[in-house]
Amino acid sequence: MRAAPPETAVQPPLEWRTGVASAGQVDARWWESFGDPTLAQLVDDARRNNPDVRVAIARVEEARATEAGSRALLLPSLSAGADGAYRREVSPFGRPQESLVAQPAFRAAYEVDLFGKNRARLDAAKAGTATRLAERDGAALSVTAAAASGYIALLGLDARSVVLQQTLRSREQARKFARDRARVGYTSQLEQRQAEAEYEATAQLIPALTAQIARQENALAILTGRLPGAIRPRGTLGRLALPPVPAVLPSDLLRRRPDVAAAEYRIAAADAQMRAARAQFLPSINLGATTGVALSDLLADPITVWSIGASVLAPIFQGGRLTAQLDTATMQRDQAAWAYRGVALNAFREVEDRLALSVGQQEQRRSLERQRVAVADALRHATNRYQAGYSPYIEQVDAQRALLGIDQTLIRLEAEQLQNAVALYQAFGGPLGPERAPRRK
Repeated sequence: MRAAPPETAVQPPLEWRTGVASAGQVDARWWESFGDPTLAQLVDDARRNNPDVRVAIARVEEARATEAGSRALLLPSLSAGADGAYRREVSPFGRPQESLVAQPAFRAAYEVDLFGKNRARLDAAKAGTATRLAERDGAALSVTAAAASGYIALLGLDARSVVLQQTLRSREQARKFARDRARVGYTSQLEQRQAEAEYEATAQLIPALTAQIARQENALAILTGRLPGAIRPRGTLGRLALPPVPAVLPSDLLRRRPDVAAAEYRIAAADAQMRAARAQFLPSINLGATTGVALSDLLADPITVWSIGASVLAPIFQGGRLTAQLDTATMQRDQAAWAYRGVALNAFREVEDRLALSVGQQEQRRSLERQRVAVADALRHATNRYQAGYSPYIEQVDAQRALLGIDQTLIRLEAEQLQNAVALYQAFGGPLGPERAPRRK
């Protein structure tokens, strides 16, 4: 039996391309490390009630039933039955006669798995069950990450709403100040109209953001298997803890990822199907036995009947059907092997992408925080100069716009950092356990 192409094997790198400070391992309940009880509850609800997870669990049970059916191929089949009839026929003397007959029987049949065909089918079914289990773990991991990331996005929208409300109050004060100055004739109507326009420009952002918050709440509710509704209570973005990057070696990654495990089990299932297809070329040996009793009102005593037999059936000419089946199984195994390589390479890419993004986000946040200090100081000077009459209102407006933009960017970046931490935990796959032991040879 031909082995899988050697090019499909994946050799993990010795270290990650992006060096980051790391500490600790991936905890089984890593989402609790963000320090928000609502987040933890949402994740637990999603893992328990999400429809995709429930479908994955049902598929595991289906695979187990298939495995049980395949296991029955290795056992003898036993059956019992009875034939009965009331009939009228011609006797040897040419006279009609009526009789009541019955023949209960007990039958046993067994296929000797001398060449491992049924055992290969059972191995394929076992690998199928293991694949479904890995897919179930993958679905739970995806739902966990989606719930955590969605909740962080919701808190980010909340934070943006708070900034907009604060900015609106500031614009209201500026509008009142400009109106008072215009009323006493200290300035023209231009500054008053500019202040009113800036107030309305900020006010119109709030309804759209409120609707976005409602949509995010509805999405989270559906993710947890509930009807659309509000997520209450909930914390704030600033109170979420940013977990450290776990210390995971590249050599351990393939043993953590459920999608890699599922790809490996698909190779095992395809290998077993190849063995079963190869065994079709060899003889099939079947044993059978029947025992029973013949009952009739024409007999003085019941008659015991029985039979024991065996059959050997070997293929001689199948028109190339068996060869085609073996070639098909072989190509399916090669497809599974190449698919495994693709999944494994993508796993390393996802981790590298998240590590690189983590470093970039840290540098960007430090730069943004320094920029905010400078813009906030510029706004303070512009406000003082405007109120003292040394500069036009447009200077204060420009500084306010710049500060609002930076605050919104900082909130978005903080949420993205937390979401990247979630995605990094998802990319690492989960805690290392015996069920993640390597299976590729």
